[in-house]
Amino acid sequence: MPVYPQIVPMGEQAILINFKPEISSEQLEKVLFYKRLIKNSEFKVKVEVLNTYNSLLINYDSTIEDAYSEFSRLKSLLKTAKIEKKGNSRLFYVPVCYDEEFGFDLQLISEQKNISISEIIELHTRPVYLIYFLGFLPGFLYLGGLDEKLHFPRKNSPRKQVEKGSVGIGGNQTGIYPENSPGGWQILGRTPVKLFNPKLQNPSPFSAGDHLKFYAVSRDEYLALEEEINAGQFQFKSENYES
Repeated sequence: MPVYPQIVPMGEQAILINFKPEISSEQLEKVLFYKRLIKNSEFKVKVEVLNTYNSLLINYDSTIEDAYSEFSRLKSLLKTAKIEKKGNSRLFYVPVCYDEEFGFDLQLISEQKNISISEIIELHTRPVYLIYFLGFLPGFLYLGGLDEKLHFPRKNSPRKQVEKGSVGIGGNQTGIYPENSPGGWQILGRTPVKLFNPKLQNPSPFSAGDHLKFYAVSRDEYLALEEEINAGQFQFKSENYES
């Protein structure tokens, strides 16, 4: 039986730490705790620490000179057993227009699942989603917490282009396309908010461990928000959140 965590080399400039392969909020707390612990440790060279559902990738700024010492240092850090929760978790509210002009696949899901479009919207806006990590595209959020009634397979043939801001579901996940991109998720609607701006010091307001809740807006409200965003007047509605 495999023993976790596992520390393995990833080329000459990176080390991967694999935790038990499960997806849960408890596992994420553990991963983020060790991420903070490693980031706050002193390294000879600059390092970047990235997380997924259940792993950490430590990227070194240059070739690792003494891999044995680095493995020993990380092994020692991983012996820290008292897992402390992340403080200052935030809950962001994201507006979505579920008009069929944007929700291309609402009718398909409604027919396949035998539930009304209004129930799909209610099921999608009800949960508070946990942000596990960002990736795939800059600003793409991996969200956990989709209602089981909305679990739905990806398309057999991905669309060549999915519009920026499209909100979709794929399997047991939901997410937002931060940029125009090919994509195979089933599209429920679209948000006018921008999830990533490389010109800002902090390009994305979201961090792993934060939470997100969708709320429905009409087409007119969508267009009004779009004008507000283009004028640089929009601010995310957010609040401190304790799960």
